[in-house]
Amino acid sequence: MAHWLVKSEPGKYSFEDLQREGKTVWDGVRNNAAALHLKAMKRGDEVFYYHSQEGLAVVGVAKVLREAFPDPSDAAGRFVAVELAPERALRKPVTLADIKANPALAGMTMLREFRLSVSPVKADEWVEILAMAGER
Repeated sequence: MAHWLVKSEPGKYSFEDLQREGKTVWDGVRNNAAALHLKAMKRGDEVFYYHSQEGLAVVGVAKVLREAFPDPSDAAGRFVAVELAPERALRKPVTLADIKANPALAGMTMLREFRLSVSPVKADEWVEILAMAGER
């Protein structure tokens, strides 16, 4: 199983919105690198949900329900979407400042390629963020 991180502005679509709806189509990704990450997602993969713009923190965990399919918001048919479902809110949000301050997370893709809305998370990074959230 792989791990991922997706970013969303809470004013547009928060983790609470995902929890309320029960699932969502993660569409509208137009960056080629981020789209490649969507294509690599497999059913059952776990996903950190990060609030960007406001909050700046990993706030929840979601799961991939449906692997890449044509993005319904892309009339040209070039990009893909996935379907996500919420698993749980984190006990304690893990802020961007906390992530940057942790030497074990210095190599995270989200820190090196900060403009990507979808990025991979290594297994040791996943465990570290869960520990920071009081999950392990």
